[in-house]
Amino acid sequence: MNNQSMINPPDYRRDTVLPLPMEVSANAWAVDAACSGNPGPMEYRGIDLATGAVVFHFGPMHGTNNIGEFLAIVHALALMEKQGIRKTIYSDSHNAILWVSKKQCKTKLERTPQTAQLYNVIARAELWLKTHAFRVPIIKWETRKWGEVPADFGRKG
Repeated sequence: MNNQSMINPPDYRRDTVLPLPMEVSANAWAVDAACSGNPGPMEYRGIDLATGAVVFHFGPMHGTNNIGEFLAIVHALALMEKQGIRKTIYSDSHNAILWVSKKQCKTKLERTPQTAQLYNVIARAELWLKTHAFRVPIIKWETRKWGEVPADFGRKG
């Protein structure tokens, strides 16, 4: 991006401090995960697209990027329900969006003593999905078109 597009707030938007494309709703949270190695130390977070603020952060915990992406969406859904708000969720992970729609984390991560705690978190997330109705739009973040998702950790080499 050029320096002009990084002005806060962008002159072409009045609903956000972030340089978002016009087709992206600012009444939304973006989620993303990062993993050093796969598996490895994994963390995820959610960002409010209107303010740029970190809404939640989890980890690091031994896991995979796909698991983190899945848990980030479920965390956002559960937090929105708890706070009584409804916003769009953006994720750049096709797999995580699919797993949430099927209410199951389809990871192939080996179950070991090192992954036991993460598997407990996954079980809680799957149970939450199976016991809660949610009507929040979960939209695929189009990285090729829009650049990195705002929740990105910026660690790609």
